Amino acid sequence: MRFKQIYFILLLLIIGILPACNTSSPTKFNGVVVGISSDVESLNPLFSFTVNEGNISELLYLSPLQFQWDSSKGELIPQPMLAKSWQWSKDSSSITFYFRKNVKWTDGVPFTVKDVIFSFDVYSDPLVQSRLFGTFKSLYTDSSQHINLAKTFKVVNPYELIINFRKDAVPSLVDINIPIIPEHVFKNVDRKNLITYEKNHNSVFDGAFYLKKWNKNQSIILQANKNSFLYKPGNIDRLIFKVIPDYTSRLTQLKQGEIDLMEDIRADDVPILRNSNNLVITAIKGREYDYIGWNNLNPSIYEKSKKIVSNQFFGDYRVRTALTDAINREEILREFLDNHGEIAYGPVAPIFKSELDTTLIPRSYDPGKAKELLSQVGWRDSNNDGILDKNGKKFSFTLYIPSGNPRRQFAASIIQNNLRIVGIEVKIQSLEPEVFFGKMFDKKFNAWMAGWSVPIPLDLKPYWNSNLKENILNVAGYQNHQVNTLLNKIDVEKSKEKRNNLNKKIQDIIYKDEPFTFLYWIDNIVVYNKRIKGINVTPLGAVLHCWNWSVNK
Repeated sequence: MRFKQIYFILLLLIIGILPACNTSSPTKFNGVVVGISSDVESLNPLFSFTVNEGNISELLYLSPLQFQWDSSKGELIPQPMLAKSWQWSKDSSSITFYFRKNVKWTDGVPFTVKDVIFSFDVYSDPLVQSRLFGTFKSLYTDSSQHINLAKTFKVVNPYELIINFRKDAVPSLVDINIPIIPEHVFKNVDRKNLITYEKNHNSVFDGAFYLKKWNKNQSIILQANKNSFLYKPGNIDRLIFKVIPDYTSRLTQLKQGEIDLMEDIRADDVPILRNSNNLVITAIKGREYDYIGWNNLNPSIYEKSKKIVSNQFFGDYRVRTALTDAINREEILREFLDNHGEIAYGPVAPIFKSELDTTLIPRSYDPGKAKELLSQVGWRDSNNDGILDKNGKKFSFTLYIPSGNPRRQFAASIIQNNLRIVGIEVKIQSLEPEVFFGKMFDKKFNAWMAGWSVPIPLDLKPYWNSNLKENILNVAGYQNHQVNTLLNKIDVEKSKEKRNNLNKKIQDIIYKDEPFTFLYWIDNIVVYNKRIKGINVTPLGAVLHCWNWSVNK
């Protein structure tokens, strides 16, 4: 379960026959069709591991709050949802939520705080293994990370709830904002069997939409919930997610008006799309970056004994720095991404304006400097065969990439040529994504190319803490005790300004250590039909608050 969670997050899948009303009678269709690359496995927010699953399930099941993205500050702004208001205690040891009294599930049962408490209980139950299991560290939990309900919650009345935090916690609204599920539907289900429970696909909802029909591997049809407090006459009645696995087919249907919205448009398709008078193109500064992972550890020794032994090629930070100097990232950004992105120099996206260390400067393409650094560490061409060697070992390795990603295939060929110039032999091997990511998380590669999407709010610990057992996202096996100390300080620091400064110190250390070659931040290019009104594309996604959309008929 945990591998599946990480695997699908990493894939970043942000983005059949539909009813004829969309294509044959577009003037009568009061809805929007979103093209997606693959079907979902679950619409239950407990098990919404992929981006699409999360986007859809959160339209069906509401949370206490909703968040807007403030681009000027680079941070989340909380707004009412199920909770009409909330109030922190003076010492921030507890928070009181005041919930709406007019919310009902689609079967007519009223929503109450019982649903909230039940949801926290289920999300944190180790038997369930939900997507949020292990994330409630600010609340009172037992040794298995299951929330202690008696200590954590105090019911004032059916619509007023107090949540208590641990004494050493740094509470955040984001940490306790979960999609609420109906107690009366799920309370008698064996928790071990929740993931396969039939009601996951045919439940009751309290969101802006409810599930009208799910045509497996074809479409997911949502209907506006007109009893919801979010519904406004004149807004869309229907939202359809149409499954179109092939990228070119999705693009064709977008141009032909068979779908209305598509994310993750490739940069080289933008000029053609600009010729379509019915389309709007928007490029959002992203929080996704590509990187080359240099295994800081010896993979064979780590696999056998879990011992931390330095990698023979990439264990020295000077070698990793030289490799970055030797790679022409600007060429990849220019030639493949058409400059829809920017060079990366660390793990914090430029959208995080208060947390980004702007004093750092991306390393420039400099093969001469790379050769000097490699020579300092002892990598020289002793036999004049064009390949660097050290202690009888040639600097030759395989760069693994997941198949089916043209951007990374293009980048790999550039990187191969760049490193050849400085005397390093690179072989490229593509693997099926499931095989690739399995080996990556097991740290079996010396070098690989992949990508991360930085979480909102920013959280560096899972990626850079040295405890590899607890932080499996530290795929490079990065070890730095100073970074560990700073990450632990962030966990207990209540001052936002001080946390920001700690994050900047971490960036400075990572910049010097260069555990990855950070390649580039990638813009999310979203294209939608201009018939859609009220859309606001942000780093949080394109379908956020889509219940506010309307269409020209």
